[in-house]
Amino acid sequence: MACEKGLKMKIKILFVCLGNICRSTMAEGVFRDLIEKKGLSHQFDCDSAGTANYHIGSRADRRTLKVLADKGISLPHLGRQISTSDFEQFDYIFAMDKNNLLDINLLYSEVSNPKAKVMMMRQFDSTQSHADVPDPYYGEMRDFVEVHDIVKEAIEGFIAHLNANR
Repeated sequence: MACEKGLKMKIKILFVCLGNICRSTMAEGVFRDLIEKKGLSHQFDCDSAGTANYHIGSRADRRTLKVLADKGISLPHLGRQISTSDFEQFDYIFAMDKNNLLDINLLYSEVSNPKAKVMMMRQFDSTQSHADVPDPYYGEMRDFVEVHDIVKEAIEGFIAHLNANR
């Protein structure tokens, strides 16, 4: 972590999917919950965004909120679209799938001094490091539960990676 006047700066994480109501919001909620349970909230800030502008200002999908609530997680997030300033403000930007990654990288190319490291969400998933996080939007509740489990596995791997590389 970078230091400024002896103070540790927070690591800033952004989770990105297409509309910012299913996968990225699920990841944001899971990340917030995990770092709180691990006593690491003071070390991180996180947010989520979409590559498209479909759901700006909207709450997460009701099924995302239900899965999170069933795990004891609340999420007050309102949908927003990723912007060029995110590449200067965040340390890590996680794409949920390869199409999102392409869109993120197009926007990344417009930034003159990017700080963020862009990667796939499942890069730290011990079983499926190159796979996409499936989009549950047109699916059933079980698809949202699966997304929860996938992002939790990847986030736990990411946190372990950060701890191992301090």
